[in-house]
Parts: sequence; C-alpha cells; structure tokens
Amino acid sequence: MKTCLIVDDSRVIRKVARQIFESLGYACEEAEDGKVALDACTAKMPDFVLLDWNMPVMDGMQFLRALRQMPNGGGACVVFCTTENDMAHIQDALSAGANEYIMKPFDADIVRGKLEQLGLIE
Repeated sequence: MKTCLIVDDSRVIRKVARQIFESLGYACEEAEDGKVALDACTAKMPDFVLLDWNMPVMDGMQFLRALRQMPNGGGACVVFCTTENDMAHIQDALSAGANEYIMKPFDADIVRGKLEQLGLIE
C-alpha cells in the first residue's frame, strides 16, 4: 500500500486530505508542521507528501529543502498544497524539488487528477 504524509497546520485540511487519500488507497500519516514531518520522514519515508507552505516551527519550503537532502528524500513525491498562487512561489517550490502544486481549496477530483498526472494512481 502506498503511503502519504499530510503536512498542514490546519487540522481540518489534514482531515479532508486524509479522507481523500484513504479513499484512493493510501495509508496516511499527519504532521502539523515541517519539523514533525521531517521526524516522520526520518522514521519512515512516505511515497507521497502533501505539503502546506505556511506553517509554524518549520514552513513547507524549509521542510522540502531538508527532505531533499535526506537519504532517500529524493524518492518521495511532494505536492505543495497552498493558497500561495503567484508564479514566483510556484517556481520557487518546483526549483526546490516539489513535483507539483495544488491550490487550496481542493477536492477529491483535483487530487485524483494530480496523482494520475504524476503516475501514482491509474
């Protein structure tokens, strides 16, 4: 079973995302900030990370840069999921190693489409 780490400081967003990913056959873990997420990745690298940009303690960009430096950190597919929608933010995220970008609010169809695009579901 593929694994997903949902990283967002909003409990509501984590809950909605978990329901979507579990309905798509993913086993999910949650983290409320980048530091907790990095610790989770150290314990067990997920197949997929849904990542918020703006969080306390360690933001999404700091997490992404640290993740990509970890052994096997390049293997996790990372999709930013945020309200930051200007091209500069998107380019920064992709340059730092994100695989894709989803805008908030999102729904199951958007997530499914992105996963299909990335080859993570059929």
